[in-house]
Amino acid sequence: MSDQYQWWVAALGRNLVWARLRLRESGIAEVFDCDGNTLTYDSLDSARAALLDADFRAFDGLDADDAAEMGFSPSEIAPPQGEDEAALRAQMVQSLGGRA
Repeated sequence: MSDQYQWWVAALGRNLVWARLRLRESGIAEVFDCDGNTLTYDSLDSARAALLDADFRAFDGLDADDAAEMGFSPSEIAPPQGEDEAALRAQMVQSLGGRA
């Protein structure tokens, strides 16, 4: 078994803020946040609870209604991509732009 990743997203005004949840083989969970920090949790459940408390939602669980409530269409956005955390860090906050 290798590490598993899941992207979470929160809406802050006209910006989307991303967090990457990683479950380690050991059962420890880590959250890479928009500030470039890696927060460690003793379990997947505690990491998810912390993300939910901060108004994040699992990106892969969003439907069109959830996305519309957050101000975007699921086809408009995608989680950050990069070879390492330095590359991801620059993409962890995305502007949705202005609406007419």
